[in-house]
Order: sequence, then structure tokens, then C-alpha cells
Amino acid sequence: MSLLPPALPPSFLPHLLVGMLRDFAMAGMALGLGLLLGLPLALLWAHPGRLRVVPAAIVQLLRAAPTFVVMFFLLNILPHQARLFGAEVTITKQFTVALSLLPYSASIVAENGAEALRQLRLGSTLAALLFLPNLARTYFVLVMASGSAAAIGVREGISVILRQADQFPNFGARLWIFVLGVFVYGLILQSGFFLVLELRRRLAKRVVRRRAAAWSAGGGKSDGG
Repeated sequence: MSLLPPALPPSFLPHLLVGMLRDFAMAGMALGLGLLLGLPLALLWAHPGRLRVVPAAIVQLLRAAPTFVVMFFLLNILPHQARLFGAEVTITKQFTVALSLLPYSASIVAENGAEALRQLRLGSTLAALLFLPNLARTYFVLVMASGSAAAIGVREGISVILRQADQFPNFGARLWIFVLGVFVYGLILQSGFFLVLELRRRLAKRVVRRRAAAWSAGGGKSDGG
């Protein structure tokens, strides 16, 4: 068994990057769908009355939905072709994956959106803006989760890595392919996570400073900052 790096075909990295772009596209679709469902839930959840119990219960149900089960369920029940507003629409496997990620994305949007609305009501605009880095972090989580699309035949990044590894007969060469794939994915995703966390940290520090200043100016009575 050789542990030397294998000779990769020139098409591997371009195919990997194209596959990763599909992951980013599916995550974008899932986040867009999550915003469509999650924001109305957030509006209801931020309501101070008893009505907020309903979206809270819906979010708990959404969190309990297993992505893999939802994905295969949708794959088996959704038609390949559908008619929408009189036009023929093709329901692709990529859209099916995005739809299976909807429960997760909608629950995160609803929870963080409701908290942002409550902070706005308290007059804390900076605290409400924490919704944006939380949304960005959710997007990168969805990018990682979209790798499950390989299980249903979508040619995305993980699928490209698996297909290429299958072309090599020995374990050492396959191991190098997986290491390379992890490195490329990790470099891009961890860079994204770092930027998001840095933005969130800076916003959080400004919120703390604003509230401390308001507390001091108000003689110990904060206005929510």
C-alpha cells in the first residue's frame, strides 16, 4: 500500500469546485426558503401575547425533522414535473435537497428573527443586527449539510470526491483524495465561519459597550442599548 499522493486527473479540481458551487447553491435555496417560512413565524413568535405559543410549537416540530428522512421522503413523493401558474416546472434533485433542509433553516430564522424583533422593541438596534451574522453562520451550516445530496445522486462536491476515490485501487490513494477534499472544504468553510464569528464578536462588544454607557448615563437605568 503506497501512501504517496496519487496522480490526479486535471479535471478533478475543476469538477470539485463546480460540485462545491452546487453545494453553495443548494444552501442558498434552503436559506431562501427558510426566510420565506421563518420570518412570518418570527413575527408571530415575537408577539407578546398568547399567540406566540403557536410558532414556538411549530419551530420545535421543525427542529425534530431529520434531514435524511425528509430528503428521501420528498424524493419519493415529489413529481419530476409540476405545473405552477400554468407553466411546466422541473423539480430537480437539488431543489429536493434544499427543500429537505427547509425545516432546519426555517427554525433557525424564526428563533433568531424573533429575538431580533424583541431587541428592536427594546430599542437595541445593534443587538438586533446580530441576526445577520447568525444568518450567515446558518448558511455555512447548510452548505455542509447539502453534502447529503451525494446520497441521491446529485453531482456535488462530496459526490465528486467519492467518485474520484473509487477510481483508485488502493487505500492510500483513496485516503489522499479524502484528505484533499477535507482540506478544500475546510479551508473555504472555516474561513467563512471565522469571518462570521469575528463580525458577531465585534457586534456583541458594541452592544455591551452601548448598554454600559446607557446604564451609566441613566444612573443605573438602562434603556436596552
